[in-house]
Amino acid sequence: MSEEKAKNPAGYGAGNIQVLEGLEAVRKRPAMYIGDVGIKGLHHLIWEVVDNSIDEALAGHCDTIHVVVNEDNSITVEDNGRGIPTDWHEKEQKSALEVVLTVLHAGGKFDKDTYKVSGGLHGVGVSCVNALSTDLKATVFRDGVITEQEFKIGVPQYPAKQVGTTDKRGTKIHFKPDASIFTQTEYKYETIANRLREMSFLNAGIRIYLKDLREIEEDGNPRSDEFYSEGGLVEFVQYLDNTREKIIEEPIYIEGEINSVPVQVAMNYNTSYSENVVSYVNTINTYEGGTHVTGFRRALTRTLKSYADKSGMLDKLKIEVAGDDFREGLTAVISVKVAEPQFEGQTKTKLGNSDVVGAVDSAVSETLQSWLEEHPKEAKIIVGKVILAAQARHAARKAREMVQRKNVLGGGGLPGKLADCANSDPTVCELYLVEGDSAGGSAKQGRDRDFQAILPLKGKILNVEKAHEHKIYDNDEIKNILTALGVKFGTVNDDKELDLSNLRYHKIIIMTDADIDGSHIRTLILTLFFRYMRTLIEKGYVYIALPPLYLLKRGKDERYCWTEEERKILTAEMAKDGREDSVGIQRYKGLGEMNPEQLWTTTMDPSVRTIKQVTIDSAAEADHLFSMLMGDEVAPRREFIEKNAKYAKIDT
Repeated sequence: MSEEKAKNPAGYGAGNIQVLEGLEAVRKRPAMYIGDVGIKGLHHLIWEVVDNSIDEALAGHCDTIHVVVNEDNSITVEDNGRGIPTDWHEKEQKSALEVVLTVLHAGGKFDKDTYKVSGGLHGVGVSCVNALSTDLKATVFRDGVITEQEFKIGVPQYPAKQVGTTDKRGTKIHFKPDASIFTQTEYKYETIANRLREMSFLNAGIRIYLKDLREIEEDGNPRSDEFYSEGGLVEFVQYLDNTREKIIEEPIYIEGEINSVPVQVAMNYNTSYSENVVSYVNTINTYEGGTHVTGFRRALTRTLKSYADKSGMLDKLKIEVAGDDFREGLTAVISVKVAEPQFEGQTKTKLGNSDVVGAVDSAVSETLQSWLEEHPKEAKIIVGKVILAAQARHAARKAREMVQRKNVLGGGGLPGKLADCANSDPTVCELYLVEGDSAGGSAKQGRDRDFQAILPLKGKILNVEKAHEHKIYDNDEIKNILTALGVKFGTVNDDKELDLSNLRYHKIIIMTDADIDGSHIRTLILTLFFRYMRTLIEKGYVYIALPPLYLLKRGKDERYCWTEEERKILTAEMAKDGREDSVGIQRYKGLGEMNPEQLWTTTMDPSVRTIKQVTIDSAAEADHLFSMLMGDEVAPRREFIEKNAKYAKIDT
């Protein structure tokens, strides 16, 4: 044995320590920097670049941003800010532009004189985009000069160089995501549009233009949108609530700066039964909430309860009013600016700064108290809504307890229709929610009984968007879903909480027919999950099955198609001597038309099936969409369908 091996018998020495230079670390572990390498991470690249432009706007130097999706799914973002500095960086011995684009934790965000607050605080944003792009070109318009530099997977192709003169100013970044890194490379227009719309509301006075060169409209121009807001958060709340019936005419607007923390809140009440609070820190969507949401809820509950007690409206109420009751039918947007925010991870989903709780609490309670005293008529309407919510919550708790008493608490009481699986490990078990008894029967016969459970659903479940919580426990199909899943509801610290300690499946797959009725049933189920079991979606447990639309046959050759376009291509490929009539085409009207073997082969076999994971890109936009599609107001739904019908397609 050599001396080295004697000292290091495991063969683990300095030679085994890998030092990742520069952007190599980002390419090695991309999810650490952008969250994931799926569709969410792909869009995160755009947010990182746009956030830099927004930071320029927050600093007062930019009022126009252009975002273009190019034909090859590359992205161009241009603003009219000051432009990234291009002069020589003495310490790094390269241009400041190259430093910003190639060095992690480099940028003006760390200089408090350059940016008082910013979204891209970690300083890894645009350099991460560079590392994860096959090509990136930066063009800077600054001090009358045009400077540009190109990169390939983060590697400079030449030093920054001057290529002309200009009277413009700003920065243009063009990048193409690396297909070897990302599992998907096709950008979704709606996802980009929703985020840019949010940004315009959160930054009043900024114009953001979106153009998609992949889609040409009937007039010959690319699909496009312009986002601009003068009213800011008040307009944001009105937009979110435009599909609901409001109970007070104008949103309540709160603005103040407490302990150097600027706070903005806009809120309104409607006749719905759900709470919709969306929060932002330095324009970053903190969809998991955090200390700013805690401060808002604390102030809202305390201030409203104090007013209600003084008004005497609660005197005859025999049950205690809880925090949830003050938030039923509430739509609110919270936006705070924090100089040094503490986020949980680079993806910035939850704020942790403890001092923000008090700042938001103080700002909200002071303004809300004055508003209630100055608007007694509206205040009375809000308190009346709170009382109804408390009474309904009490009724819902009784109904819920009755259901949960029969639930898995005693280890039994599973729905009679449920064909459970043999395995009891929830991490490997799947529950298929199947439309109809016929398809349910095929699925039960075709499944892998070890880890796949089947729950057939009869007809359409209750539309929970239009019903109060206690009504969902009267619906047999919803009761069966809750009981099969093993979940239960509780109230902890005035917050509704979904208890997943007895959750029996970590894959919940919605399998409906590929027709209008099937789409409606799927949407009803998704509405139930979004409104009452959102945690399951956030944890990545909810999926949609994609059964085929067609079966093509010619002799013994059989092929399945999931889209009309795929059917045309395969029909032409299979046609004998170019005769397409030699190919038999079976259009599946429903899952029940498939025999067990076909259902397994096309839709349930994990080795070949395609299932779509349900994710929430924007909680605000998801809330708006569900309330519009499933709510009472017909006009917004009709307008949405008329505007978007031409873009409808089966997403596979």
